[in-house]
Amino acid sequence: MIYTSAFIAENVRAGIQSVSHGQTEAAHALGLSRKDTISLVVIPQALRVIIPPTISQYLNLTKNSSLAVAVGYEELVAVWAGITLNNTGQALIIIAMTIAVYECLSLITSAILNWYNRRVQLSER
Repeated sequence: MIYTSAFIAENVRAGIQSVSHGQTEAAHALGLSRKDTISLVVIPQALRVIIPPTISQYLNLTKNSSLAVAVGYEELVAVWAGITLNNTGQALIIIAMTIAVYECLSLITSAILNWYNRRVQLSER
């Protein structure tokens, strides 16, 4: 998790640095305060650079957490399946449920972040 958060922080830093210094100078020339320059000029332009690689990192985080579940499969089955697995003995259904949960998490994360990415992109005339 720390590994992924470091990559996300680097995406944000690179996105902010990608905004031209001339943009901030122009905002100051218009009389905008530093806070207004950041919130009205820098962040909207930086988001166009930040969002695509950040989507990938969030999906990696979901994937890596599912790998952690594979390592701790016994604990997951004991907590989540518990009585069901002991009574019915249908381990494959429990595994399929686990796969379905992580697939849904990945698809929901991807859909939300791609929708947001389309929203902040520049539209052509």
